[in-house]
Amino acid sequence: MHDSAVFLIEFGAIILGLGLLGRLAGRLRFSPIPLYLLAGLAFGKGGLYPLGTSEEFVAIGAEIGVVLLLLMLGLEYTASDLVSNLRTQYPAGLVDAALNALPGAAMALLLGWGPVAAVVLAGVTWISSSGVIAKVLGDLGRLGNRETPVILSILVLEDLSMAVYLPIITTLLAGAGLAAGSLTLAVALGVAGLVLLIAVRYGRHISRFVSSDDSEKLLLVVLGLTLLVAGIAQKLQVSAAVGAFLVGIALSGEVAEGAHHLLAPLRDLFAAVFFVFFGLHTDPSSIPPVLLPALALAAVTTLTKIATGYWAAKRAGISARGRWRAGGTLVARGEFSIVIAGLAVTAGIEPSLGPLATAYVLILVVLGPLTARYTEPLARRLTRRTGTEQPLALPAPAAPVDDQDTVRRT
Repeated sequence: MHDSAVFLIEFGAIILGLGLLGRLAGRLRFSPIPLYLLAGLAFGKGGLYPLGTSEEFVAIGAEIGVVLLLLMLGLEYTASDLVSNLRTQYPAGLVDAALNALPGAAMALLLGWGPVAAVVLAGVTWISSSGVIAKVLGDLGRLGNRETPVILSILVLEDLSMAVYLPIITTLLAGAGLAAGSLTLAVALGVAGLVLLIAVRYGRHISRFVSSDDSEKLLLVVLGLTLLVAGIAQKLQVSAAVGAFLVGIALSGEVAEGAHHLLAPLRDLFAAVFFVFFGLHTDPSSIPPVLLPALALAAVTTLTKIATGYWAAKRAGISARGRWRAGGTLVARGEFSIVIAGLAVTAGIEPSLGPLATAYVLILVVLGPLTARYTEPLARRLTRRTGTEQPLALPAPAAPVDDQDTVRRT
């Protein structure tokens, strides 16, 4: 009875604290992710007040948080949207991967962490934060800008790549041999391809089966199906996150809209718990030794993300100002960088990888909204001083942008 009371007090304090931090971040028009990470650092090992009885429940909540993050991500897209983006925007995706994954891999190798940690850190530096970027676009009133579809296309390609990347690192972190690892990866890619094919051809039938006019029944069926598929995927060494992502892709239309509306509060709750859990397993005293590499990595990948957005926008025929805005907007890293690092921390690959990822994300989740706002005016001022500013060509009429779909990425 005493342990139950302590658990309720601790967990209630965590949820209340997260709510207050989220409210503070909202008033400051700021992403709450760094505040959640700092809260985890404060109540983890080496922090101000380490948790006791509630830590196990927080760990389970963190796993559910990852599953819901990927499910909601899958609900954002239809399989046909993903196929269309692959066909038209894959060059930008390849440039994005090359420019932003290589610095992370190189840093891990320079620090002597080995090839597995290099693959993990490459993912941490590669994937931008869809949630933070979508919020920034809304706050700055840029949802209808010509460069916004370019930004969203890059984010879609990054998100889709998670379905391939996560099975790869799951296999590597499991320490499977070449034959077993190749088989696991082949199964994962085969399942992903099969689900995409089924979603394209039979998505309406699946959605009709899941659909319900009763919001309670819809919530229970979608959540139960997602957790079931995620658990089976985890058992098959594919990754629970990939399983949840594929469930989201398979659902479409009114079912996806309804599930998104119902699950958004749960996603926000358990995602916040996930960030706290990651912070709990990071000793604050371990961050200062990796702060310099984190700063160096943040500086390099800020420039590479700006270059990525600039090149992709230029390829799409966007004016110079729009190119700089696109580049500056893509800088923020957040939820999926922590998800990737969290897998490595759980596997015990490299003790310093978690602290480095925490410091790196804290830096860029704060810097990202600033680069989105100030990259374009700063570049314009510098080019005006050097006399190299290009005349702005009159752009072609912009393709219509679905504001509602863009906002849903928050």
